[in-house]
Amino acid sequence: MEQIQILFENDEILVVNKPAGLAVQGGENISHSLDKDFSQALGYKIYLVHRLDKDTAGLMVVAKSSKAAGKWTNLIGSKVVKKEYIAVCVGSLKQKKGVIDESLLQHGEARNAVTHYKVEEERQIELSTGPVNFSKVRLVLETGRMHQIRIHLSKQGCPIAQDDQHGNFKVNKLLKKELKMKKMLLASVKLTIPLNGKDVSFEIPLPEHFAPFN
Repeated sequence: MEQIQILFENDEILVVNKPAGLAVQGGENISHSLDKDFSQALGYKIYLVHRLDKDTAGLMVVAKSSKAAGKWTNLIGSKVVKKEYIAVCVGSLKQKKGVIDESLLQHGEARNAVTHYKVEEERQIELSTGPVNFSKVRLVLETGRMHQIRIHLSKQGCPIAQDDQHGNFKVNKLLKKELKMKKMLLASVKLTIPLNGKDVSFEIPLPEHFAPFN
């Protein structure tokens, strides 16, 4: 298992940097997962308080006890914790800053989903089929639905590069073949949490697989 970077630790939680490709929770046909492998590496059980997709890299909070897990699950659910992401998308957004407020269907039920975004950079890359526009976008979640960012951006006609479910499959194939880009370009890069009565932010640089966008 790729080593998990620890950015912060106290008696309740750890703030960690999860690599892309590592599932958060174990299950059928999952040989490696954060909850299992990280617990083994630390020598004690860790508890999940929120999720990142397997293919999403970046910052997460995990708890050291079931009591702490309950507390931090509630904190994250109450929006006290601020989560910021960077995505590299295929295409361009019509507005360079805004809010995507579009419900998502989950478990047969429509649930509200709100994503704030700002385009930080636009770049054109030459592929064998011609030039392709890419957008580097910073996103802040107001709600935390499954695949929320991926679906919202896809519905805006600007899917995340190398998203194998909601993406531009033709461009993804070219990126893999011609630029050796295999991992999805979405990362949780900044996490702000309440600690000792004040908000404390943790931030990481973009992972190596974001080149040439980092």
